[in-house]
Amino acid sequence: MALLVLSALLSLCCWVSFYFILCHINGLRSSEWNCRLVTLLHGILACCITAYIGYVDGPWPFTYPGTKNTPLQISAMVVSLGYFIFDMAWCVYFRTEGPVMLAHHTMSILGILLTLWLGESGIEGCAVLFGSEITNPLLQARWFLKQTGRYGTWLGDAVDVLFVLLFVVMRIFVGGTMLYCELISPRPRFFIKCGGVAMYALSWVFMVDIVRFAMRKSKSWHKQQRDQQEIVAANGHEGKKD
Repeated sequence: MALLVLSALLSLCCWVSFYFILCHINGLRSSEWNCRLVTLLHGILACCITAYIGYVDGPWPFTYPGTKNTPLQISAMVVSLGYFIFDMAWCVYFRTEGPVMLAHHTMSILGILLTLWLGESGIEGCAVLFGSEITNPLLQARWFLKQTGRYGTWLGDAVDVLFVLLFVVMRIFVGGTMLYCELISPRPRFFIKCGGVAMYALSWVFMVDIVRFAMRKSKSWHKQQRDQQEIVAANGHEGKKD
């Protein structure tokens, strides 16, 4: 246990150090810009490690939930634990996030701590990390596109569509299947199952916001198309008058 505590502290120090290095290098950028770079790196790193764990190293999370943690699973969760503690502290200090995101970070931290303390269900923890972080790079790309004035282009539309599709597929459908396998299996502890239910419920809270966003985006696209059609029709009418 002492080794896990030291590893978590080392992970936290690495993320904090990386953030301050970025602040030094990108002195002209805002604190949020550099923090989101850290978030982007964690999202990519977490996805790569947990994808390897789930698809190559094993075991398969849908079939063998509640199994003992492997060294690679522990490493992945320790890396993410340090990041979530850093990002939670950053968000609280700068007051940039609402209660839903803070609740997500809190449950992520508690879930990882519980999994490390019990020494089991690491494969479910890694599966949840993969499902949660796979949309993160797209979320950060959307923010960076806005900051650089490129969000209104086709690239911004592509990022939005891909983000919504990935979220629905991974967090709702795949996540729901994962939760079902977790609940019917006799191996996972009761507290782990409760954590799974809480995380899935939080996904639906995010889903409500995403549906609202998708509806606003759809209305905006239709409005742009109507405006373009009106402009084309007006230009064609003026051409006939000439």
